[in-house]
Amino acid sequence: MEMEIHDIPITKLKEYGRNPRKNDAAVESVAASISEFGFKVPIVIDKNNVIVCGHTRLKAAKQLGMKTVPCIIADDLSDEQIRAFRLADNKVSELADWDFKLLDIELGEITGIDMTDFGFELPDDDEYYGDERERTYNSVNLHDYDNTRVAGAYDMPVIQATNHVPKDLISFNYMLTKDDFAKGIHFYIDDYQFERIWNTPDKYMDRLAMFDCVLTPDFSLYMDMPLAMQIWNVYRSRLIGQKMQDAGITVIPALSWSDERSYDFCFDGLQQGGTVSVSTIGVKQDEDAAAIWVSGMNEAMNRLKPKCVVVYGGDIGYEFPCKAVYIANHNSERFRDVDIN
Repeated sequence: MEMEIHDIPITKLKEYGRNPRKNDAAVESVAASISEFGFKVPIVIDKNNVIVCGHTRLKAAKQLGMKTVPCIIADDLSDEQIRAFRLADNKVSELADWDFKLLDIELGEITGIDMTDFGFELPDDDEYYGDERERTYNSVNLHDYDNTRVAGAYDMPVIQATNHVPKDLISFNYMLTKDDFAKGIHFYIDDYQFERIWNTPDKYMDRLAMFDCVLTPDFSLYMDMPLAMQIWNVYRSRLIGQKMQDAGITVIPALSWSDERSYDFCFDGLQQGGTVSVSTIGVKQDEDAAAIWVSGMNEAMNRLKPKCVVVYGGDIGYEFPCKAVYIANHNSERFRDVDIN
């Protein structure tokens, strides 16, 4: 469907009174963008000229003294869809992260436009190479690494044991949108989603601290991964777990392993006793996966001797030598509840 763009007088447009997005800090940069490149992204309004998407662009246009702005009228959406679109348009931008190496390349090739007008911070030439070490540290969270609190041959950050047992868990995917603070947070589904906590961990600490507890990120250890990648993913999980504990969060280690070679590092940094967690998602459907799971679970029991294991997913018949608490995979339950006929 071809969308029509209408030039509408600013005086006829109405800001949405309950817009939850605070955008005043962005107005100057958006105004600079419009001045440099023109008004390339129309404002979306409903049939009553109330803004759906584009509050910041409207404020910038007013600041620039514009009389009219290009608009798209979303008259094909219901009132509920309008309300949902208004929130979704703002929310989805938060899900993306920068590749800072590529960003540096792109910014370095722009010489005739001052990108600081649009909120980018550019180092002076004399400072650029001196900051290279700092950028590297930031990209792999080395400032959070404490070599006095590590264990094992690969210096895995140590996570202190806890006896806490959650009553229920929700996925990290819903952590920003659900206020189920009596529940804990898990990272057992959608690896690509929780790469965000590795890329920008400080962004999520205050929110995570509001929940009952947090499991460490379950960065996958696939059988066909090189051992170096498996070690790296265990390290990342431990480092984020230690950082969360330093922020006052109750942290439960999530166990993960591949074949027997991973036993040399996959339990490092975890203390004996206390509560640990493990997932059984996908184990029942695959005999080979079940055998690997049982072997690794036996190794974990021998090495860690936990007081309690929080099992996310179904009971696969494993007899734990300690207390086991089963928490349902709500994601699969939701799919089962959907009538596909």
